[in-house]
Amino acid sequence: MSIVVTGATGHLGRLVVEGLLEKVPADQITAVVRDTAKAADFADRGVRLHEADYNRPETLAGAFAAGDKVLLISGSEVGQRGPQHQAVIDAAKEAGVALLAYTSVLGGPAADFTLADEHHITEKAVTDSGLPYVLLRNGWYHENYTENLAPVLEHGAVVGAAGEGRVASASRADYAAAAVAVLTGEGHEGKAYELSGDTAWSFAEYAAVIAEQTGKEIVYGAVSPAEYQTILTGAGVPEPLAVILSDVEGAIERGRLAATPGDLSRLIGRPTTPIADSVAVALKG
Repeated sequence: MSIVVTGATGHLGRLVVEGLLEKVPADQITAVVRDTAKAADFADRGVRLHEADYNRPETLAGAFAAGDKVLLISGSEVGQRGPQHQAVIDAAKEAGVALLAYTSVLGGPAADFTLADEHHITEKAVTDSGLPYVLLRNGWYHENYTENLAPVLEHGAVVGAAGEGRVASASRADYAAAAVAVLTGEGHEGKAYELSGDTAWSFAEYAAVIAEQTGKEIVYGAVSPAEYQTILTGAGVPEPLAVILSDVEGAIERGRLAATPGDLSRLIGRPTTPIADSVAVALKG
């Protein structure tokens, strides 16, 4: 039996593999990656590597075996993720894996924004596969915001189109710890976990956190969705992605990323990381 992590050299995947290495022998972990050179550090520590590309289903042959526990980390290529994920699910089903966990989106079917569409498709494919499954419905990552502090500090403003909406984000490491808990634990089959931070914050509160830690005047600049799209495209964001990100802002305003059911902190056995902690880390970096 092996624990298999797809997308293992991505930001989340790396953290999951690191967490698994603390819990199970390295030779019981398989990292599925597009480029084995990027996973050389894992191989050096005894992790098995399987090179595969979601866009080439034949490369997934042999990635999984009967009895494996598999974590399908959602792909990053928006618009292509449906067939990519289906290729992984098909390969896992053919192998007869013992558990298929998928990193979906907070709210599952209730997530009514464009970025969630491919997650809906994948959740159905997972449940239709007949495999034992777990849905890890991840909320927003602190790092979605804290890794983009340069323009905030330059302009003295957190700009967004989410109005007074709140975000119950958590750190990427928190979500990785939840995946590790599921992959190394028992009794999770058939569950859908709504994973989010313990506290939902507003963008005005987020701006205040940055101001407190930097000593600079930082405000929340609320703009319209159209203005937000213009700002993003002006900063070099491709227009299709700018449309999607603006749509997410609307979802935040509607409260779709504010739920705090506590599933994440229960799975990881500790409180989730406060947004202020991730701001501090980003400022030091």
